[in-house]
Amino acid sequence: MKNNFSILKIILFLFFFISGFCSLLYQIVWIRLAYATFGVITPVLSVVISVFMLGLSLGSWFGGKWIDAVQRKSNFSPLFLYALTELFIGFSPLIVPQLFSFGEQNLLSIGEMNSATYLFFSGFILAISILPWCIFMGFTFPFMMAFIQRISFKNKDSFSYLYFANVIGAMAGTLLTALVLIESLGFSRTLWIGACLNFTVAIISFILTVRYPITQLAAPQPLAHEPIDSPSIQRKESLEIYSILFMTGFLSMAMEVVWTRAFTPVMGTLTYSFASLLAVYLLATWIGSFVYRRHLKMKTIVPLSWLLAYLSIFSFLPIVLNDPRIGMGIPRSLISIFPYCAVLGYLTPNLIDHYSSGQPMRAGKVYAYNIVGCILGPLIASYILLPVLGVRLSLLVLAMPILLFFLTRLKEANIQSSPLIAMAFISLLLLFCASFVNLSYEDIYERSEVGVVRRDYAATVISAGEGMRKQLLINGIGITSLTPITKIMAHLPLSLYPGKPASTLVICFGMGTTYRSLLSWDIETNAVELVPSVRDAFEYYFDDAPFLLNHPKGKIIIDDGRRFLKRTNKRFDVITLDPPPPVEAAGSSLLYSEQFYAIAKSHLTLNGVLQQWFPGGELSILQAVSRSIHNSFPYVKVFYSIEGWGYHFLASQHPIQIPTIEEFIARMPETARKDLREWYGETPLEIIVKEILNKEIPISAILNNDPQIRITDDIPYNEYYLLRRLR
Repeated sequence: MKNNFSILKIILFLFFFISGFCSLLYQIVWIRLAYATFGVITPVLSVVISVFMLGLSLGSWFGGKWIDAVQRKSNFSPLFLYALTELFIGFSPLIVPQLFSFGEQNLLSIGEMNSATYLFFSGFILAISILPWCIFMGFTFPFMMAFIQRISFKNKDSFSYLYFANVIGAMAGTLLTALVLIESLGFSRTLWIGACLNFTVAIISFILTVRYPITQLAAPQPLAHEPIDSPSIQRKESLEIYSILFMTGFLSMAMEVVWTRAFTPVMGTLTYSFASLLAVYLLATWIGSFVYRRHLKMKTIVPLSWLLAYLSIFSFLPIVLNDPRIGMGIPRSLISIFPYCAVLGYLTPNLIDHYSSGQPMRAGKVYAYNIVGCILGPLIASYILLPVLGVRLSLLVLAMPILLFFLTRLKEANIQSSPLIAMAFISLLLLFCASFVNLSYEDIYERSEVGVVRRDYAATVISAGEGMRKQLLINGIGITSLTPITKIMAHLPLSLYPGKPASTLVICFGMGTTYRSLLSWDIETNAVELVPSVRDAFEYYFDDAPFLLNHPKGKIIIDDGRRFLKRTNKRFDVITLDPPPPVEAAGSSLLYSEQFYAIAKSHLTLNGVLQQWFPGGELSILQAVSRSIHNSFPYVKVFYSIEGWGYHFLASQHPIQIPTIEEFIARMPETARKDLREWYGETPLEIIVKEILNKEIPISAILNNDPQIRITDDIPYNEYYLLRRLR
């Protein structure tokens, strides 16, 4: 019998490994689908994570509260109920994308993306789309704990056992999904992999209910009450456990959001950046949980005071170790969060095991406190801390509660341990360094005489430099500079338009150079920008920005470019876009995909021209962009840039006639000619235009023979590239 239980434990371990794997698979894909639907902004990431955690909290709480009553009334085995939850979760790949699509259509009429109304209702749509499945995920822990309790009622550490398996699966799901599955299969088929795994677990669980029928299981055990000196001590200890679990859940998830922005200058904006951060977080959590399980068997559990001491020290490391003046790098950034996450991986199952003693109701309740903190953390970090304080002060504020909790506990318990007192002094020393010595990349620019830092819910925007050396950085990443290329993004398509253009749209505002050049034609000009602070930085780069911001024919809309096209009825003679670099940036495929070109095409006038800038990079990505444009438009022209890097793609549903130099200039109003010459000194306009037109290359020269090398919403070829670069 003992041998049978050992085999069963292995099976249950695999179940929760797969459950964790699927949970992170869904989270990664859902975040990406949410970006496509609601916009590529930090609040979307925060809401998805928070709703995910809300579902886990509700499922954990109510699952633990109801499981005994459900068993008694329905006479169903808890394993049968667990199988049902896995079955229901498996249907999410079918339903969630449809709910996103439905929600998107209903949000189009609400208006710009930076409105409070849009942020509220987009969050609401996200919640009703993914919350039910996350609640089912939350049910899995108390349901399985109830089953383990009924076959082995002496088992007091079932939560940490399942938690350990779940974290390993989550780490594997993060890595395999981001590094292999999406690149190989695309989003839709990756979701189906998750569904098949959920269905497999459900089927095996149903089979096991035959092997372990409800009639052969022990009756549910009453709540265990540990020996205590008085009820007040039990209440005090319970409150302490609730407080710590809520606090660590809140702080860890809030820190994860801040780390994402803080480490962007080093790790970049690639899809793999967030995945690697998440994988290290989960790896450290797994190692912490593994060490706890070992200590549990050896009966050498680390005391709570020591765990809080470690946390108070390690919470400052991401600030202290990532000062740009002492060097920054990906290994250093990831190492700086590792100890903190590892201690959390030890602390969380330790407290829940101690409180629950294997009881699913108690485990569900106390775990819910932790997850409620996980819900609120990302929201507070995104909407309050980052916009107001920036990355360093946000991390400092988030580190303070742990330090205060540790010092308070040290004082109240009257602990005289010299090592703990020494650790308190180390924590205070790190607090001093993080407050008065260390700097973040934002601080360096803020203290510069030629730098301005702006923050909002979407990003940190830095304007730096003087004269023609001015730069625009978003979350520490250089986005653009003052270059004639951005003027040509306006003048080239307008001069190729047959007739007199009347309306234009620029997607991705940047420094505003292209917007400014479009207005020099004295025509209706709309600009769509995702980040409000980018618009606000316009005056830093151009002296005439105040006038242009009030130009009667100009309008700047804060929105996702793709979403704006979906919600507007306007048609444009020219649509010009310059997606943020690099071309592999997370979410950038949404402005390179065939589905995007179909949307843009529907908003061009009969002879309208689309200008797509490609800054260069991997040859196969250039070929994929070329194929997607070629598949979407019957007429495409390509011009190599005048600075010797990057390509202008010109696409239309009408034949594009290349004008002569004289015709090109004649089509330009005098203000536009002046704008194009602005940064060329005394160079004649004819020479400039000749250099532009002489850079044409046939699109056939950059198309790949393989028609599958293209970019679609489902297979973002430019964002996921690891496997092909390793070949």
